[in-house]
Amino acid sequence: MAPGIPTALDRPHFIGIGGAGMSGIAKILAQRGAKVAGSDAKESGTADSLRALGATVHIGHASGNLADDATSVVVSSAIRADNPELVRAAELDIPVVHRSDALASLMDGLRAIAVAGTHGKTTTTSMLAVALTGMGLDPSYAIGGDLAGPGTNALHGEGDIFVAEADESDRSFQKYDPQVAIVLNVELDHHANYASMDEIYESFETFARKIVPGGTLVVNADQEGAVELTTRLRNDDLLNIVTYGDSAQADVRVHKITPRGLSSEVTVLLNGKFLTFTVSVPGAHYAHNAVAALAAGVALGLPAHNLASALGTYTGVKRRLQLKGEEQGVQVIDSYAHHPTEMTADLEAMRGATASDSADSRLLVVFQPHLFSRTQELGKEMGEALALADASVVLDIYPAREDPIEGITSALIVDAAKAAGADVTAVSDAASIPDVIAGMSRPGDLVLTMGAGDVTDLGPKILARLAQK
Repeated sequence: MAPGIPTALDRPHFIGIGGAGMSGIAKILAQRGAKVAGSDAKESGTADSLRALGATVHIGHASGNLADDATSVVVSSAIRADNPELVRAAELDIPVVHRSDALASLMDGLRAIAVAGTHGKTTTTSMLAVALTGMGLDPSYAIGGDLAGPGTNALHGEGDIFVAEADESDRSFQKYDPQVAIVLNVELDHHANYASMDEIYESFETFARKIVPGGTLVVNADQEGAVELTTRLRNDDLLNIVTYGDSAQADVRVHKITPRGLSSEVTVLLNGKFLTFTVSVPGAHYAHNAVAALAAGVALGLPAHNLASALGTYTGVKRRLQLKGEEQGVQVIDSYAHHPTEMTADLEAMRGATASDSADSRLLVVFQPHLFSRTQELGKEMGEALALADASVVLDIYPAREDPIEGITSALIVDAAKAAGADVTAVSDAASIPDVIAGMSRPGDLVLTMGAGDVTDLGPKILARLAQK
């Protein structure tokens, strides 16, 4: 049985309760019986789902939203000090709890698997949640995206396993003490919080050393940063390290990946035996995520064949190569990718899908850069990634939590893309995108909306416009 509710989280108030990470914790607490309340900037399906669980959700931030009897105020690193509800909490002497501490407390007493890495966390965590559920283990999970099947990002289960996405962006993943941890990759990102790769490595080392004594780190054997991390941790006698990947030296070796349209067949060499299973999402990147999930489950003591079969039931996460629909022979797919490595992986996966459909199929991309700081550091690489598409449209930068940086615009990406030989056009007016795509596309094409901002809202609008052709 799962543990109860920590006293501080008996009547929590979440500032930004609709966020991917925050809403998951709020849902689990509500399912465990806590009196949950919170606020968010706007109405959403997430707000509705929280209300359905009994939570009180205010729209807009105001000091009056915070109940006097709240036992804590839960915040993420994105909440600014002048938020009126945070100011009111100080006046009422209500404890402030970071979301990572709240999540860590929910994992207490359970066998936890924490999934970390610069890319692929949501997909891999989701694969594990779906597979363990399919095996009848009734896990709890907290994920940064809604599963395509259950349609939720978090669940309180009655089993003894908790699967959690572990966020490195603000070092909050260092709060967890998992039995098994996955590190998919280690790259420089989140430039507002990390000044160098050395700082990134130190952060991931701290995370890995929080694994319980005798626990297991599952780590990529192919990616440069992950290999360096493994080298730094090899002398830790309290840590079992299991590597996975294409490398001949990998403990769980990927022997073969066979594309099957929008799915793949994967064969791995595990404990001296070949094991073949299906991954129901396209591309080698996602196949490797599934192998990482397999290795983690085996490290937790689960039977490999049963787990591999259950992994085949995973059908995706919202915003991770999610098919939004098809009109006039044009498929529209949505991608959360916003870092060059993620962009390249998804573009290669979609390039493979168009190749298998028809020689005349083209890949058209609508890309929205995310954050001024990320564009400043990685704009050139983003542009180079777009060269994998047949044609791209680049929107203005989505600022999220950041203020503008002088001289940093999406023109950095457009110029780099053109230098790499890409067919790319800058479009500032997002409202015009459906007309632009309708004019560009033809039957057999695949349109990919890509980015971590509100570019996801364009998919249905593009489909509606295509229906008018």
